[in-house]
Amino acid sequence: MKRIGLGCMGMARRNEENSIRTVDTALDHGVTMFNTGEFYNAGESEMVLGNALRRHPRDSYFVSVKFGALPSRNGLYGADVNPFNVRAHLVYSLSRLGLDYVDLYEPARMDKAYPVEDLIGAVADLVKEGLVRHVGMTETTAEELRRGHAVSPIKFFEKEYSLLSRQMEEEDLPTCRELGIPVVAYGLLGHGLLTDSFATGESTPNILPFLFRPEDMDHNRAIVRQLKEIADGKGCSTANLAVAWVLQRNPEMFAIIGTTHPDHLTESLKALEINLTEEEMTLIGNLFAPGNVRGGVLPKTSYENGRFTRIIK
Repeated sequence: MKRIGLGCMGMARRNEENSIRTVDTALDHGVTMFNTGEFYNAGESEMVLGNALRRHPRDSYFVSVKFGALPSRNGLYGADVNPFNVRAHLVYSLSRLGLDYVDLYEPARMDKAYPVEDLIGAVADLVKEGLVRHVGMTETTAEELRRGHAVSPIKFFEKEYSLLSRQMEEEDLPTCRELGIPVVAYGLLGHGLLTDSFATGESTPNILPFLFRPEDMDHNRAIVRQLKEIADGKGCSTANLAVAWVLQRNPEMFAIIGTTHPDHLTESLKALEINLTEEEMTLIGNLFAPGNVRGGVLPKTSYENGRFTRIIK
């Protein structure tokens, strides 16, 4: 399996033609992992992805689906990961995707009201029935990951990781390596900051205000500008250099690139061709050492009985 997968969060009816061409391009280039969620565009991502994949042999792709997050027009308002309801979530996803089974099924959030063992056990029951091939976990702690893995082998652990967000290195990555669980990383471009356009000041991504304060932008841009200088010397884009660093530092990791544009995906795949020296790896790592970047960390949230309760500091 190629170490870059296609993130399908942006797929919707409004861009269905481009999305389908992007899926075709992905498969043409050996990209077989497609990452979606039942709540992405209120189910439209699954429908569009299903339309794109139905012209391809079922054994030629790997579909990962997150379930349980409750969407509103302004984001997520809660979570439904009641073990009793897991089967219903899957049935709806299978219908939208037009599939008989999904390759990876994972709760999008955890809920303190339901023991990890019960939730993962409910997904494992679907594996036994052939409706799911593998169990995954995301947005959870290292301790919860251990408990879930003890119930059923966790195929992949999905979480945000990039040069700007390296919190996984503290507990999650060591735990995954100990248990032999590969990581699927998303957010590798730092919400649009690890790009040429941000480094040059041509654009400032429209990001959530609790991630970066306006006064942090100049500080972070100066750091990204140094990354761009290294990228220029390597003859590659800043974005691809950021992805290459992550993949070279973590040989067991897969990178999710979200796009609905075939050309963007093709350009992103060039990250797999970049080889960094040990000195370059160290230089980049030190440049983005924890504490050097201001902001950029998605807050950890807690849910209980389906409701958001607090931000965990």
